[in-house]
Amino acid sequence: MISEKSRAAFAKEVAKYPADQRQSAVMACLQIVQQELGYVSSESETFVADYLGMAPMAVHEVTSFYNMYNQRPVGKYKLNVCTNLPCQLRAGAQAMAHLKKKLGIDNNQTTADGLFTLQQSECLGACADSPVLLVNDTTMCSFMSDEKLDQLVDGLRALEGKA
Repeated sequence: MISEKSRAAFAKEVAKYPADQRQSAVMACLQIVQQELGYVSSESETFVADYLGMAPMAVHEVTSFYNMYNQRPVGKYKLNVCTNLPCQLRAGAQAMAHLKKKLGIDNNQTTADGLFTLQQSECLGACADSPVLLVNDTTMCSFMSDEKLDQLVDGLRALEGKA
């Protein structure tokens, strides 16, 4: 299930901590799994738990708490739209509604072509820039008007030759 390359990466992360604190590498190990598989399955949670000497539920608590871990396969572009209260007050809900309509999907769904997954997100820490969204857990997009959302989606589709 987990490649030797990923197991070696696990060992490198675990080595950063004292031997009796292996579990401190849980987030790094989950990220390694996600990089390899595209998401963190319950089977891979169990593998990480066994590797780190943790209860599987403790690993699942980490996986389910953070938006950055996908618990099921997602599209090539995961769009996390902040819908926390400050963003709600500055058009966060409108941005989410616009993307739902444009993509033809609801929250936590993936487009039929596998290109986009839309997710609601708690605070992304950019309240002054709202509405904001995070693309693939790495790229923050700020002040996302309907026009900017359209440009983002259309641009990503064009990159894939699906414009």
